[in-house]
Amino acid sequence: MTDETTETEDETPVEATEPTAEAEAAAAEPATDEPPAAEAETAAPSAETEHAVVSEPKKKRKRLPRSERRQRSKPKREKPAERKPIVRLPNPERPRGRRQERQGTVVSAAADKTIVVRVDVVKLHPVYKKVIRRSTKLHAHDERNEAKVGDVVRIVETRPLSKLKRWRLREIVEEAK
Repeated sequence: MTDETTETEDETPVEATEPTAEAEAAAAEPATDEPPAAEAETAAPSAETEHAVVSEPKKKRKRLPRSERRQRSKPKREKPAERKPIVRLPNPERPRGRRQERQGTVVSAAADKTIVVRVDVVKLHPVYKKVIRRSTKLHAHDERNEAKVGDVVRIVETRPLSKLKRWRLREIVEEAK
C-alpha cells in the first residue's frame, strides 16, 4: 500500500503540477490566440460593413426631415460688459462736380417760381458736315419770379426739385425789349 499510496501521491502531485502547467500553457495560448481571432472577427465585420456602406446609396441631406438632420452647435459669442456708443462721423466735405450751365431764352413764366427755357444747340453733323439746329425745353426754378418771357438767361444744373425741374436760374443775361 505504501507503494500504491506513493504512486497515487506521486500521481496526484504530478497531475496537480502538470494540469497547472498545462493550464498555464493553455491559458497562455488562448490568450495569445483569442485577440488575433477577435481582431479577425472585428476586422471581418468592419470589412463587411464597409462593403455594405459602399453598396448602399447615401441619403441626400436635403431630403432628410429637419428632426433627422445633423445638429450644429453655434459658438457662443462673448458679450461685452458695456455697449459701445453709436458714433456718427461727420461727412468729409467733397468738392461738387462741375455743374452744367446752359444759356437760353425764356419761353414761359406763367407758373409760380418756374420758368421754361428753350436752349438752342447748333452743331455740325459728323458725317455730312451740315449745320444742325436743335432746341430743347428745360424747366428751371426761379425763386424770386424775376425772369420774364423773352429774357436770355443762364441756368445751372441742380438736384431734382420736382418732376420736371432739374435746373435753377443763375442769372438774367439780357432782358427782353
